[in-house]
Amino acid sequence: AAQRGWALRYQHRALLCVHYNRAMQTADVVIVGAGVIGASIAWHLASRGCRKVILLDRGHDLNSGSTARATGGYRAQFATEVNIRLSLLSREKLKRFQEEVGTDSGYSPSGYLFLASSENELAVLRAANALQRRLGVTEAVVVDAAEALAINPAVTSRDVIGGTFCASDGFIRPLQILRGYLDDASRLGAKVIRGAKVTGLAIDSGRIGSVQTTSGDVSPGIVVNAGGAWAGSVAALAGIEIPVVPLKRQVAVTVAGHPLPETMPMTIFTRDGFHLRVRDGRVLLLWPDVPRSEDPFDTSVEDPWIERVAAFARDRIGCLRDVAIDRSQSWAGLYEMSPDKHVIIGRTAIANLLLANGSSGHGVMHSPAIGQLVAEMILDGRAHSIDIHALRPSRFADGEPNQTSDVL
Repeated sequence: AAQRGWALRYQHRALLCVHYNRAMQTADVVIVGAGVIGASIAWHLASRGCRKVILLDRGHDLNSGSTARATGGYRAQFATEVNIRLSLLSREKLKRFQEEVGTDSGYSPSGYLFLASSENELAVLRAANALQRRLGVTEAVVVDAAEALAINPAVTSRDVIGGTFCASDGFIRPLQILRGYLDDASRLGAKVIRGAKVTGLAIDSGRIGSVQTTSGDVSPGIVVNAGGAWAGSVAALAGIEIPVVPLKRQVAVTVAGHPLPETMPMTIFTRDGFHLRVRDGRVLLLWPDVPRSEDPFDTSVEDPWIERVAAFARDRIGCLRDVAIDRSQSWAGLYEMSPDKHVIIGRTAIANLLLANGSSGHGVMHSPAIGQLVAEMILDGRAHSIDIHALRPSRFADGEPNQTSDVL
């Protein structure tokens, strides 16, 4: 009787294990986050033959995350070598996006115009421009006040003393890029699971043995944290800390019917970061202030902020003095900020956990490059398209953060 009881209990446990194993999905690579960076990583893996890839996303559709709230700028005008190289790699891939991915990336080289109102600001722009040109961005130029105002005649601010302009900078379409990567990655065999919030990372012998989610568990070969503004909480589930925090960025949108052309360059006042562009018949007004809300994940648009940014526009862009803000079309989204405003790419103390976090507002424009680099790390053992030593996760502990400026 005792033997029969033991046998029955064993059979019952065996049946439970069979059921569990059937329910447990497996993947060579599990990517946490199906925003534009996670999608780019999945596509680059799948396009190279690694097709047992699962993307887990807490949101239920393309509009749930930060990608849908990006304003869609692209630039190579940065002040550090690694960011410039990320931009150049991304630009070549954006140009080939239709051919390689099957979707128009929306890349439109309307230019970026940085405006300086002090000698200190202009000195920072000049130094960055020298680095950009040395790295091959020869179309980036320093301009005097008259040249700057000729590039964007809508600017009526009287304190502009010069700036920089790069004609190959411009605009991209974030949702088209995201949808293109996801659709083609899915066609190649990758799988997207939506509404799958990661609730746990089971560690066994220094590796993640399973990724636990609200939609079931997944057994991974490798896990990539591409969680965007939520990356810190994902890493914490593995018992590690990464210095990535959310930061709200707001966008005020004018009513339709303004006099500014769609081809107007992104125009940035380096004095305080106020900038504007035209998209789909409306002007997008932006200013990187400090949000008032104590909730780091709050994405409401603050009325005092709208009043302030509208005042900037009226003061500096004469033709917008009588153009109203459409409050219903204005929005806010979340940046994923790192301490030095550079992306964090690399391995962690957890043997099979990689990071692709902290793009600090540059995620969409750099997503083609980041996807390729992470795929190289997984498939080739190291990133080799460009040197990303400056982006390693350990740089903060090593006392070697990237040097940043408030201007660029």
